[in-house]
Parts: sequence; structure tokens; C-alpha cells
Amino acid sequence: MLFTTLATPIGQLTVTATDTAITGVYFATSRRGPPPTHQSGWVEANDHSPAAELLARAREQLEEYFARTRTTFELPLEALGSAFEHRVWNALRAIPYGTTTTYGAIAKSLGDKHATRAVGLANGKNPIPIIVPCHRVLGAKGELTGFGGGLKTKRWLLEHEGAVLQLGT
Repeated sequence: MLFTTLATPIGQLTVTATDTAITGVYFATSRRGPPPTHQSGWVEANDHSPAAELLARAREQLEEYFARTRTTFELPLEALGSAFEHRVWNALRAIPYGTTTTYGAIAKSLGDKHATRAVGLANGKNPIPIIVPCHRVLGAKGELTGFGGGLKTKRWLLEHEGAVLQLGT
């Protein structure tokens, strides 16, 4: 597995990829733990392999996102997860830049208004944050709730996108 790192306004990000898809975005500190780049088999991208080319595209698109010149990502993604988690992650990708939704609204859009908690769990397992914009999901009353990169980072991302926030936190 190849990886690259990039400095961003929210700290260093590590992006991972196979030859066919982006597989992860890791914050320097996260509740998921550190990027797995210290494990055997992980190599920093510095060649012209398909994975290195994908990582270069991801780096460029993330830099454009942070420069406010990109609002959507055009990258092949591959995340390990259940069928339900993939449904949630697909719903996250449909949330427009600069807007927010709630866990309950996603559950309802998936056909089960009682699945709010399951949506929250799937959201929390999203291995490709920012590109799959789990930061755009708020609690039922519009409050900031858990985020792998921390609530300060979640707030920064939402403000960066110009999302209107009426938060009590």
C-alpha cells in the first residue's frame, strides 16, 4: 500500500491508495489512531506506479479544496465496510459542499427513520474523510457531534465551506 502526506490548514493529512483507488485519509491525530504507515508493507509514494499517480491526483484535489477552488472530488474510492456502511458513505458524497444535514435525515433518505444511530456509527467509520464529507453531518438540533479529526477540525471544515452554523458548542 502506498501513501503520501500533505500539510494542510488543519494539520498533516496522510492519504493511502492501492493501484486502483484511494483507500484512506488520516488526520495526524485521530480517534482511529495514527496512520498505519509505520506497518510493514507501507511505502511512501515516490515512483510512477498507478497508486502514486492516484495519490498525486488526490493531493492536487485536496490542495484545491483547501484553496477553495474545488468543491467536489473526482477520485476512485475503495473503502472496506458493510453494505449498509457503503450506503451511508454514498449518501455522504451526495451532501453538497457548503451544506449540512443530520444523521436522522440520512437515515430517512435510506428508508429507515429509526436507523439514526446506525447511520452515526457508519459515519464514524468513514475511512476517507473530507473526500467523503462526513464532517457535513450534524446532530438532530444542528449541534457538532463526533468527528475523527476532532470537533475543532469539523468546525473549521464547515466554516471553510461556508456552511451556515447555528451551534451551541
